[in-house]
Amino acid sequence: MSAPGIDTDAALPGRGRNLALATWAFAVTFWAWNIIGPLAVRYAEHMHLNNNQKALLIATPVLVGAVGRIPVGALTDHYGGRLMFPIITAVTAPLVLLVAFAGNAGSFTLMLVFGFLLGLAGTTFAIGIPFVNQWYAPSKRGFATGVFGAGMGGTALSSAFTPRFVAWFGYTTTHVILAVALVATATLCWFGMRNSPRYVPNHDPVLPKLLAALKLPVTWQMSLLYGVVFGGFVAFSTYLPTYLKDVYSFDLAGAGTRTAGFAIAAVVARPIGGMLSDRIGPRTVVSTSLLGTAVLAAVVAFRPPLEWPAGVDFVGLAFFLGLGTGGVFAWVALLAPPERVGSVTGLVGAAGGLGGYFPPLVMGATYELLLPGYGIGLALLTLVALGAMVFARFGVKDAPREARLG
Repeated sequence: MSAPGIDTDAALPGRGRNLALATWAFAVTFWAWNIIGPLAVRYAEHMHLNNNQKALLIATPVLVGAVGRIPVGALTDHYGGRLMFPIITAVTAPLVLLVAFAGNAGSFTLMLVFGFLLGLAGTTFAIGIPFVNQWYAPSKRGFATGVFGAGMGGTALSSAFTPRFVAWFGYTTTHVILAVALVATATLCWFGMRNSPRYVPNHDPVLPKLLAALKLPVTWQMSLLYGVVFGGFVAFSTYLPTYLKDVYSFDLAGAGTRTAGFAIAAVVARPIGGMLSDRIGPRTVVSTSLLGTAVLAAVVAFRPPLEWPAGVDFVGLAFFLGLGTGGVFAWVALLAPPERVGSVTGLVGAAGGLGGYFPPLVMGATYELLLPGYGIGLALLTLVALGAMVFARFGVKDAPREARLG
């Protein structure tokens, strides 16, 4: 709901600053959330991990980042993004240092434990979507959530810079630098952020609030679609360094650079997906995204040669996945009741995170099985994306505004 007397179509002063702060906080926490993946090859060598252990190490933070979005989204409805952003960002800082401690100790068990806790960093997505929605009129929410969603480029920062920081400054210092950046960001959010005048706290108890959100068709529909598009992005951005090392024999820095290029393509596409959804409707955007994902995943499964066409295929795959992530949350903004956006976002975001949890495990378990170089995992992505495209096209009922968009 909106605060009494606030025009829902009016442009609110300060919205640009708050969108920028939310996007930056999202990017920094996503860097932290993904700090294990770019160094997974290093951990596997130092700890003598097999493929399944390596996949579990990469996937564990994704699991908590997914499930944690559910209560964090509900708490955001209650307390607002202005409080939740600095709290989650600040708490993430010591968790990054604990991961460094586990890495220095060479303990796979401690890495799993602290990686599990580090998953908290991935929950900021469920804070930002309702926070940003409240600052923008309905006709601009696809744009706003798309720009905010570009903060998932924190995975690109992590892929590109984490291995290089380790080479330049050392393993422990790299984690200290990120922890300091997190504390600085939390301070900036505390003093610079404001809740929108449209924000009205939802004081319903958390469990009934979540149950109410679960009763909404939009929650289940968008969870399915987001589980494919965002789950695909998370799975690739966390597991791609390992994939490129195993399939194409890249070193850590080379794999990180190419993974960053993948993530950047998805980041660029996300606000485009949001803006196109404002113009032509999210159904068309999401359906196109899923069709492109299916086609390119099938191509990648057969290990095309480097750099052409493999590089173009991976960038195109990332672009289509990013397009879909922007489209899905533009759809959420159209279909979800305003007072439930945080809860719905938490549940849909959790589905997206869970969508990114299982593929690395599948990739690790099916390496060189039937189709070479993770072909089975990519074939499964093709089939799932095609099924989701049919559902997006025919299984989601039009919102009144979407019907006008055509």
